[in-house]
Amino acid sequence: MPGLENTSTIEARPDQVWAVVADVERWPERIPTVDSVQRLDPGPLAVGSRTRLKQPKLSEAVWTVTELTEGVSYTWESKAPGVTVVATHVVEPHPSGTKLTLSLTVRGPLAGLGWLLTRKMTEQYVATEAASIKKVAEGS
Repeated sequence: MPGLENTSTIEARPDQVWAVVADVERWPERIPTVDSVQRLDPGPLAVGSRTRLKQPKLSEAVWTVTELTEGVSYTWESKAPGVTVVATHVVEPHPSGTKLTLSLTVRGPLAGLGWLLTRKMTEQYVATEAASIKKVAEGS
């Protein structure tokens, strides 16, 4: 299964990092790889909640939360014909503040081809997302 993992250390408390990670509606103003976000369900992120997300050079996608541990992690997935993308966001205490782990896997009959076409851009997007979350959480 193609995928990637990005881990970074953030000099902020886990609750501060979680607040940035879970506030997906503000991602377009905080993360340059996100053009627009539309929550499709009211309230905070919860299992089953859906978010429409548009990123540069990618088709608009609806992400559905499949797992959530409040203050710690959530996983959401987006499906397109032949491909399911699963993204996980994990916030853990670290001696320097917080360890943030962002991971993404691609599965389905067209996963290999999709990954071949988008791998480099996806790696850049995830790295940019991590750096942007770090910047906001650290107040820089």
